Amino acid sequence: MDHMDMQRAHTAGPDLAAVAKLLADGTRAGFCLALLDGRAWTATELARHMGVAPSTATEHLHALVRGNLLAEERQGRHRYVRLAGPHVAELVESLAAMAPERAPAPRSLSASGRRHALAHARTCYDHLAGTVGVAITDAMLQRGLLDLGHGLGLTGAGATWLEDLGITVPTGTRRPSVRSCLDWTERRPHLAGAVGAALCCHAFDTGWITSVGTTRAVAVTPLGRQALRRQLGLSDALLSRK
Repeated sequence: MDHMDMQRAHTAGPDLAAVAKLLADGTRAGFCLALLDGRAWTATELARHMGVAPSTATEHLHALVRGNLLAEERQGRHRYVRLAGPHVAELVESLAAMAPERAPAPRSLSASGRRHALAHARTCYDHLAGTVGVAITDAMLQRGLLDLGHGLGLTGAGATWLEDLGITVPTGTRRPSVRSCLDWTERRPHLAGAVGAALCCHAFDTGWITSVGTTRAVAVTPLGRQALRRQLGLSDALLSRK
């Protein structure tokens, strides 16, 4: 193999560096973290969120859309962007778990409270994360509803448990039924995939959890504490945000 052939062999395949370059910019990374809430945002909203000029935000968003990390939606004259799918959300969450903590800036009590609320329980795109999300995953493993035999998977007992709760997991899609997503605050995995999304949707629909303001944070309601204690043995102390 000559030098040119060796060079082609080394450079063939996925261009991982191109994806890394997109997220190497702090503004673009901040946009992706904000979009973990699963909503569609406008460029103006994201610019305000990151404290940059609208023209700067638009330039960065074009790059993220071209790189297939974000998808664009249009409604009339309005343009929105969202994460391109759950696979991107899981990538961003996993990278956030590996990232070093920034030196803390002076925070107001309200900012500290928001961070604490996010760490306790939040949505990660369309599934549950934080202390509560990880605790649910651990409890499902301990009760044999999930197993780690060949990577995280749903057991027969787990499928029956979901059915008994009235949770229907969509089939016939390319999305994996179960995936492990590394939690950026707990630094341990929580449940993602179609099962994680269906469980999160059920928790909202039944009033087990409720959104906290306009953030990704969620709170477990008294009804949710009762249900999760009965279904998974989770304690009120763990489920209640102090």
